[in-house]
Amino acid sequence: MNACPRVGGRPDTRPKTAVHMRHNGMGDLVWHAEYFRLVAATSRDGQVTVVVPPSARALDLLGHEPWVREVLDYDRRPRRSEGRTGRHSGLFGPLRFGAELATRQLDRMVLFSDRPGRALVACLRAGIPTRIGFGSTWLQRRLLTDGPRVPLYRGTAVGLYHDATALALANGWSHMPMVPRLTVRPEAMHRMRARLAGMPWPLHVLAIGASESYKQWGTRRFTALTQLLATRGHGVVLLGGPAETGLSLEILTALPAVLRSRVLALTDLPVPDSVAVLSLAQTCIGNDTGMSNIAAAVGTSTYIVLGPRPPLDHDPVHITLLQAPALEDIRAEQVLEQVLKLRDAPRGASSVEPVEATTPSRPINAT
Repeated sequence: MNACPRVGGRPDTRPKTAVHMRHNGMGDLVWHAEYFRLVAATSRDGQVTVVVPPSARALDLLGHEPWVREVLDYDRRPRRSEGRTGRHSGLFGPLRFGAELATRQLDRMVLFSDRPGRALVACLRAGIPTRIGFGSTWLQRRLLTDGPRVPLYRGTAVGLYHDATALALANGWSHMPMVPRLTVRPEAMHRMRARLAGMPWPLHVLAIGASESYKQWGTRRFTALTQLLATRGHGVVLLGGPAETGLSLEILTALPAVLRSRVLALTDLPVPDSVAVLSLAQTCIGNDTGMSNIAAAVGTSTYIVLGPRPPLDHDPVHITLLQAPALEDIRAEQVLEQVLKLRDAPRGASSVEPVEATTPSRPINAT
């Protein structure tokens, strides 16, 4: 084990630790963040090195957290939509990354992954003596050194959060499932309070981005919902990334001119500022995307237009699922009906004082 710094006059003998998640999305990272924090509480200096794909945007979402030592991008398999080759792709990519890990002189790696290749990198190239993971395959079990075997979730909901929960419970880092939570950077909150100061209230964020086309509710439906909300005098923020700039312009152009002052398109914000916008809104309505999951994690009542896909059940207070046999069957009027239930909620939703949903989150049958 590496030489230990002294804390309060005594050596800190806890292991210097990295945590790893193989999935690409920001929403995936949201589901893991609380468990990463709990692993950090058992680690050297109360911190961990976070090892995730760059598309998870860990530096933007978690880089300000005191329990994060550093963020390392494991750029193994970029999404096809990115149209590039990862820095750690190819036959020798994992070995290159293992060499990067080796310079950190880690004592322990916690693998929120069932893939044996990650354990192999930690074992053979990075020289990390303690390796903990699910052990759900024969090969991964051979490469792990500690912790019980943890079976993967086989239920009907999206399983990634349940798998992370099971790993944390089995190893004693948590005694109950942790609802995902994020904190907002203070400087981002200050900027976005100023930028949204003139917007009408209630303020609704429409998370119009989608990583896959089958998750996209569509221009026509988002336009209809925007018009319904703005007609009632509410404020609407169209939130997305640069890829949604065209979509936001289509929505704005389709609105009557008298309503456009109540609608703000924000598709060029850095991720921390988008997080702050979500925390300042009364509701978020959007596709099954990272931003919708972030909205719930900062305490904003969130409506996810999910369609017929497996449910998300990690936050029964802040998330309401809108489901139907087909995504296009969910109408803007039905979404509006759910959102208007919060019209009398107090202003000032934030990650510190979240506005909670008036009823427990549950799937809404749109048929």
